[in-house]
Amino acid sequence: MVAPTFVTGATGFVGSAVARNLIAHGHQLKLLVRANSNRQNVHGLEAELVEGDLANPTSFADALQGCRYLFHVAADYRLWVPDPNRMMYINVEGTRQLMLAAMEAGIEKIVYCSSVAALGLVGDGSVADETTPVHHIIGAYKQSKYQAEQAVLELVKNKKLPAVIVNPSTPIGPGDIKPTPTGKMILDCASGKMPAYVDTGLNIVHVDDVANGHRLALEKGRIGEKYILGGENMLLRELFSIVAEIAGVKPPLIRLNQKVLWPAAIISEWLARTFNIEPRVTREMLMMSYKKMFFSSAKAERELGYTFRPAKEALKDSLLWFWKQGYLKQ
Repeated sequence: MVAPTFVTGATGFVGSAVARNLIAHGHQLKLLVRANSNRQNVHGLEAELVEGDLANPTSFADALQGCRYLFHVAADYRLWVPDPNRMMYINVEGTRQLMLAAMEAGIEKIVYCSSVAALGLVGDGSVADETTPVHHIIGAYKQSKYQAEQAVLELVKNKKLPAVIVNPSTPIGPGDIKPTPTGKMILDCASGKMPAYVDTGLNIVHVDDVANGHRLALEKGRIGEKYILGGENMLLRELFSIVAEIAGVKPPLIRLNQKVLWPAAIISEWLARTFNIEPRVTREMLMMSYKKMFFSSAKAERELGYTFRPAKEALKDSLLWFWKQGYLKQ
């Protein structure tokens, strides 16, 4: 009997893509799912579901027994939270406890899904990589991913944790059920609800390419190394132009300075706290947008054989999935 591969976060966007890729390449899967999670993304997958939660680390220790590999993809991914303490606990301490439990269970190799949010930025339009120094991290999510990555690296160094780290950039594509902050931007633009934009940039990658990169990291990645799983660097203006073209709407033409949106961000955060809703824009989002988030995947391409498709193809797949799921009206 083939020992199963354990995957956390499989009900989510990136995790479900990782699960599908692994099944396609012959892995028997055991998936950690929260008791109250939306299981749309794992519906129909041939895998064993095990209930557990990173907020309760003891819930997954027994489930890891008998597994050969671990893909840790689960995380609390929100760019704004009224109280960051729970996010920090889940992403940092939950990750650390899972790694320790994996070592106790004798897991042979681990792929930890970090994020480019944990890496340094150049920010002026130049491209960053795995070696770019980290100077200042904005926002609870980025702080949590940085600290979690450092916790994994410390365990690799001091406890011989057999982990490889991957750092996805900005994934888009099928399965974005929440949707993610980037998915929301794409939906707003495709719906004609994006009158203006700020001058920033992102690295856009198809979620299925990120998933394939996870598997390649298991097969070829070096223990303790980090690999950026990215795609094409694009200005936000360019991204919205492509989305508008595909959706048949007018692209946003007004470029706004971040300072102009500062009062709107303050009001948006107040409304979010008062009515328990997601803010449209926050001060942290605006602060992050001052730097263009451009990255290179050259190391993953060179060492793992990683490849990625053009951003336009990824945007087409993302919009097609949104249309099919009823997020957008055709």
